[in-house]
Amino acid sequence: METNTRAHVIIQGRVQGVCFRMETRKAARQYGAAGWVRNLPDGTVEAVMEGSPEAVEALLAWCHQGPRMARVDKVDISHGEYTGEFDSFEVTY
Repeated sequence: METNTRAHVIIQGRVQGVCFRMETRKAARQYGAAGWVRNLPDGTVEAVMEGSPEAVEALLAWCHQGPRMARVDKVDISHGEYTGEFDSFEVTY
């Protein structure tokens, strides 16, 4: 049985003001990942995602591209232990 996984990401580039958070939530729900996404004051986007390895990897791949108007320069990824604390994927502030 495959165990679920967790990833924490910081996405750098032109990632604010381009619907990055809403599109990330849409992609997460499509792939079946749970967690949250938010803008940070330094202009980056932060997200925590949990789910099956396939769901998390698909969302991580999506984060490297982002929505059409975004320009992703760098994605810092750290993996952690799955907690199961999320019921859905939401935009937080």
